[in-house]
Amino acid sequence: MGRRVIVDTDTAGDDTQAIVLAALSDRIEIEGVTVAAGNVDFDREVENARYTLQLTGSADVPVYEGARSPLMKEYETAEYVHGEGGLGGDLFPDTGIPSADQHAVDFIVETARENPGEITLACIAPLTNVALACEREPELNELLDEVWIMGGNVNCLGNVTPAAEYNFWVDPDAAKIVLDELDVTLVDWGVTVRDSLFGTETLDRIEDAADDSAYADFYATITESVRAFNEETMGQDATTQPDSLVTACLIDPDLIEAEGRYFVDVDEREGMTRGYTLVDENGVLGEDPNARVIESIDADGFREMFLDALIHGDPERSL
Repeated sequence: MGRRVIVDTDTAGDDTQAIVLAALSDRIEIEGVTVAAGNVDFDREVENARYTLQLTGSADVPVYEGARSPLMKEYETAEYVHGEGGLGGDLFPDTGIPSADQHAVDFIVETARENPGEITLACIAPLTNVALACEREPELNELLDEVWIMGGNVNCLGNVTPAAEYNFWVDPDAAKIVLDELDVTLVDWGVTVRDSLFGTETLDRIEDAADDSAYADFYATITESVRAFNEETMGQDATTQPDSLVTACLIDPDLIEAEGRYFVDVDEREGMTRGYTLVDENGVLGEDPNARVIESIDADGFREMFLDALIHGDPERSL
């Protein structure tokens, strides 16, 4: 059995690919998928998770419905990036697979209690479910093995406002609680843009494989909307894979080239800096470091793992 992981997701776009990598890996055992409000309509997120698991032959992995709204804030979904429904705008699955009976927060807490030191959280959504789990179980940090978060923007521009990355912007109150309560590893938007960007050459390889690989075909479908968005906003035909970076590092920690430990906090106030990630890289605040921050990832190694998963169905083929 590989690393035991709960994937907490707002399933659209790259969330699906993070699940694909995890489901296809022999080094990860998905204990369950929990869903939080974020990218698109909540019920569509749930169905997207079920469909992705079904596609990878993992339909027996339970999907747990969690928080349908952030702790305190109003928010906007991101169909303008991911397309209507979250899977590129043209795919609206209806698997008929029921959700698990248990609430996502209860599942996280009870699984951690029953398996102390054995469960890793892969958090690729706004952190509402995880913050609620912290409130439910004060000893959650001691019960978990590791907590990996895709979120925040480490001293760089955000992707939803100049100040903030989307996951932290949606529920900054939850992000603040989680950073205060748990020992986390942070994979931020900045490292995503630099180390997970796929340009035309890589995208062409995936498209060429789409006739023979259901995973490559799925990727081509779910990235139609985001490629159009990036063409319009960035001036280039490209995709980023932020959530998949988390899964990839769990599969192969040797992909990590540089990291640091810093004091990290989140601005939970409404206004221009809502969701801003304060990362004290120079230690000027005199606060103890509370987060491990991934600063560089082997982009070539990540790309090869991702392509091996989509084209050959095996993210560990080249390891």
